[in-house]
Amino acid sequence: MDMETTAWMSLYHVTNAQDDKRSFSVATFRRIWAFARPHRVRLAQYLTLSVVVAVLAVVTPVLAGRIVDAIVNGSSYEVVLALAAVIAGIAIVEAGLGLVTRWLSASIGEDLILDLRTTVFDHVQRMPIAFFTRTRTGALVSRLNNDVIGAQRAFSDTLSSVVGNLVTLALTLVVMISLSWQITLLALVLLPVFVVPARRMGARLARLEREAANHNATMSTQMTERFSAPGATLVKLFGRPAHESAEFATRARRVRDIGVRTAMVQTVFLTALTLVSALALAVVYGLGGFYALRGELDAGSVVALALLLTRLYAPLTALASARVEVMSALVSFERVFEVLDLKPLITEKPGARSVPDGPVAVEFENVRFAYPSADKVSLASLEEVAVLDSRGGVEVLHDVSFRAEPGQVVALVGSSGAGKSTIASLLPRLYDVDSGAVRLSGVDVRDLTADSVREVLGMVTQDGHLFHESIRSNLLLAQPGASDEELWEVLGRARLADLVASLPDGLDTVVGERGYRLSGGERQRLTIARLLLAKPRVVILDEATAHLDSTSEAAVQAALGEALHGRTAVVIAHRLSTIRAADLILVVEGGRVVERGTHTDLLAAGGRYEELYRTQFAEEARA
Repeated sequence: MDMETTAWMSLYHVTNAQDDKRSFSVATFRRIWAFARPHRVRLAQYLTLSVVVAVLAVVTPVLAGRIVDAIVNGSSYEVVLALAAVIAGIAIVEAGLGLVTRWLSASIGEDLILDLRTTVFDHVQRMPIAFFTRTRTGALVSRLNNDVIGAQRAFSDTLSSVVGNLVTLALTLVVMISLSWQITLLALVLLPVFVVPARRMGARLARLEREAANHNATMSTQMTERFSAPGATLVKLFGRPAHESAEFATRARRVRDIGVRTAMVQTVFLTALTLVSALALAVVYGLGGFYALRGELDAGSVVALALLLTRLYAPLTALASARVEVMSALVSFERVFEVLDLKPLITEKPGARSVPDGPVAVEFENVRFAYPSADKVSLASLEEVAVLDSRGGVEVLHDVSFRAEPGQVVALVGSSGAGKSTIASLLPRLYDVDSGAVRLSGVDVRDLTADSVREVLGMVTQDGHLFHESIRSNLLLAQPGASDEELWEVLGRARLADLVASLPDGLDTVVGERGYRLSGGERQRLTIARLLLAKPRVVILDEATAHLDSTSEAAVQAALGEALHGRTAVVIAHRLSTIRAADLILVVEGGRVVERGTHTDLLAAGGRYEELYRTQFAEEARA
C-alpha cells in the first residue's frame, strides 16, 4: 500500500464517520449482540482471517528487506529466488484470503441488513393506523435504508478494520523498533503532521457532504410529491411550475457548488498528505542511509522500514477516526431500536379465538373512544418535528350503542367530523375502544384473532386506494390463490369486466400510482370487486360513493348491491338517498347517536335527519 492510498483511506474514514458525543448503555450493546449472535461463527472466522491478513501485510516488507540484504551481501540467486517465491506465495495467499474475508464481510453485512429490515418492517406493520397518520413516510423509509446500512457497516467494515489495524499496528511497531528505534521514533513524531490535516479536512468534507445530502433529500422529497398525479395536478392548477423550477434549481445549484468545493478540498488534502508522506519517506531513506553507510543498519532494513512506514501510518490514521466510526454505527443502531421500541397499541391476546361460524351480528355497547396522543404512537424524529404534539386523549365517541343483526344494513349519517368514520374504524380493530365493547357474533373483537377478523370484515373507503401494480395483483390482495375465472366473475359483478377486457393487457394492466390511470368510479368498482373476492360476512362502506358523478355513482351503487347482498353491513353515507332502504339509520352528531330508526320513521320525527334530508334534497334540486 503506497502513501497516496493511505491518504485516501484516511480521507474516507474521517469523511464518512459522524461524530456523536452521546454515551451508549450496556443494554444497547446487548441488543446489538442479539442481532449479531446468529452470525457469530462467521464473525469469528472473519476476525481470525483479518488478523492473518494483517500479519502477512507486515511479513512482506521484512522479506523485501531480506532480498536487498541478500543482493548486497552477494548471496546466491537461489536465496533471492526463494525469498521472491515466498513473497509471491504470500501475495497469492493474501489475495485468496482477501476474497474469503470479503465474502464473509458481505454475507454477514447483508444478512444483518436482512434481519434488521425484516424486523423493522414486520414491527411497523403491527403499528396502529395513528402511527401512519402522523409519521412522515420518507423518514420511516430512511430508517429501513440509511440507518440499517449504517448499522450493518459496524460489522462489515468497522469491526474488522479496528481488529486488523490494531494487529497491523502492533506488529509493525515491534518490527520497526527491532530494526531501528531511532527511525521508528522519528516516524511517530511526524505522525501528527499526517493525522491532524486528515481530521480537520475530513471533518470539513463531512460537513459539506452532509449539507449536500440534506439538499438532495429535500430535492427528492420535492420530486416525489410534485411528480405524483395529485401533486402535479395541484402545481398546474395553481400555476406554480416556474416557482417550483426556481426552488429546485436553487437547491441543485447549491449541490453543484458544494461538489466543486468538495473536489478542491479533496485535491488539496491529498496533495498535502502525499507531499508529507514523500518527505517522511525521504527522511527514512536519508537517516536510514546514513546509518547504513556507518555500518549501523543493513541496506535491507532501510528498505523494510520504508515499506513498513505505510503499514504504520495507515492503521494509525484509521484508528484515529475509529471511535467516530463506532459512534456513527451505534447511532444508526439506536435509531433502528428507537422504532422497534414503539409498542403497538393493538395486540392479540394469548388464546384469542376465531369469529364463530355462520352469519355475523355487529354490536357496539356503550363505546367511548379518544384518539391516542402522539407520544404513544409516534416519534419526533419520524414526524420531523422538534417536539411531539402533546394534544390527544380527548374523547370523540360518547356512549355509542347499536346492533346490526345478521344480514341487516345499518347506516350512519351526520355532519362531517361527527364520528362516523371513527365508529367504522373500531370494527376492524384499527383502534381499540377506551371503554365499552365492539362485538362480532357476541364476541369482543379484542378476544378474537386478527386473522379471523380480517377474514370476516371487508371495507371500502371513499378514496378506493390501489397499489401501483396490475389489476390482477390488486385483486389478489383479497385472495392470493384466486383463479382468473374467479377474478373475471367478481369484475363482472362489480360492473367492470367489459372495461378490463377492453384494456390492452387485460388483468395485467398496471393501474398507476394510487390507481390514477382509472377514473374515480372505476377505482371504486375495482375495490368493490376486491371486496367481493374476499367474500366477507360483514361489509363496511365508508362513503364509498362520495365525490362521484351521477353516472359513476349509479355503476358503483349497482356493484354495492352485489357486495351487500346477504351480508351484515355498516354503511356511512353522504347521499341520504342511497340508504333509504337501510334496516336501521343512526344519526351521529358530536360523537353521539342522537337519532335512530328507519328512513320513514326519522322523516316523520322531524328531527336532525329530516333537516339533513331536506337540505340535501334542496341542494340536489338546485343542481
